[in-house]
Amino acid sequence: MSIPVAAGPIVADVAVPGSKSIANRALVCAALARGTTNLSNMAPGDDTAAMLDCLRSLGVGVEMDGDRARIEGREGVVRGGSTLDARLAGTTSRFLTAVSALGSDATTVDGDAALRRRPMGELHEALRGLGAEVVSPHGCLPVSVARGGLSGGRIEMRGDVSSQFVSALMMIGPLLPDGLRIDLTTSLVSRPYVAITASVMSSFGASGITVGERRIGVEPSSYTGCDYVIEADASSASYPLAVAAITNGSVRVDGLGEGALQGDARFADVMEAMGCRVRRTSTSTTVIGTGALHGIDIDMSDISDLVPTVACVAAFASSTTRITGVGFIRRKESDRIGDLVRGLSAIGCTAVEEDDGLRIEPTPGATYHGARLSVHDDHRLAMSWSLLALVVPDVSVDDPTVVGKSWPEWWSVRSALLEGAHR
Repeated sequence: MSIPVAAGPIVADVAVPGSKSIANRALVCAALARGTTNLSNMAPGDDTAAMLDCLRSLGVGVEMDGDRARIEGREGVVRGGSTLDARLAGTTSRFLTAVSALGSDATTVDGDAALRRRPMGELHEALRGLGAEVVSPHGCLPVSVARGGLSGGRIEMRGDVSSQFVSALMMIGPLLPDGLRIDLTTSLVSRPYVAITASVMSSFGASGITVGERRIGVEPSSYTGCDYVIEADASSASYPLAVAAITNGSVRVDGLGEGALQGDARFADVMEAMGCRVRRTSTSTTVIGTGALHGIDIDMSDISDLVPTVACVAAFASSTTRITGVGFIRRKESDRIGDLVRGLSAIGCTAVEEDDGLRIEPTPGATYHGARLSVHDDHRLAMSWSLLALVVPDVSVDDPTVVGKSWPEWWSVRSALLEGAHR
């Protein structure tokens, strides 16, 4: 698909879908809770759909009405014996691998080819350490999981592979007779996502949750169904907010304000550090472009999903941007370092891959050129390439449908944004 450029600065208000990260955590807690949960502002997209379908296969009662979900909890006991298709949803596959350990009969977790290539051995070993029966010859999907002698207790695991492994274990922690203690042998990446997990668990009644630098504890307790409103997705919000930065416009995102739960709400702070102005209220965030973008040095280990967005904004800055602390994102949906560098290089922007990140070296006054960019089955690359196309003509992507993973309406939203361009 060829992507049209903006005619000038874009001024707009944008409604962003509910947070996928929060929704999937809330769905797991609701599924394991006693009683009924009502979720509102549910995230759209393939990842959430995969989670809902898999929960149904585990015997969880699920009813959907627009962006609302009604979940009948299983009180900590899931129905085993089925095969769960996580499709391309890494979060779903990891969370439900842990949840499947609560079922007496073996459950198989599988997914599409791209998901099967993503390593999950650390999670599998951790579950074995807790007493689960886990059969995964290659440390990837498909994996078979059953309760075995699951009781909980203390385990060790690395913290620099994926915070989703830690979150998956945390969410079954309250239901283990001996609770859970995770001693991390390395520093924890994407720490704000673990904080989200702890917050959602607490909202569903779990108690005794502690998150330290190298130790995470979850005491035995239980979940109780509740009414829960999911805040706007901060990762998705980065794309329209970046539009303001790149086009020297002004974009406001509603539903994501002061006190937001998600760490990725810091994107506005990153844009401010690069030269934009930012306004926040209790319910909204606005980024205003100033025409004076400059590069920064930034450790993004805690906000790694924002790396593609920041890198594409950095292509239009007046000086070099260096992103560090994110070597682990080579194992996301795509190689988010190597593929980013290759995509930026394809339009004529100098980008250099480093061990734990990348460096973007724009040339002030240089004119970039169009290119056909691959999305590598990665929704975040597709939406980030669409940011380059705001200014660079003749940019196209090979698979626009991949945005369905998190924001199916993105292309329509982008078209509406272009209508707000001031010529």
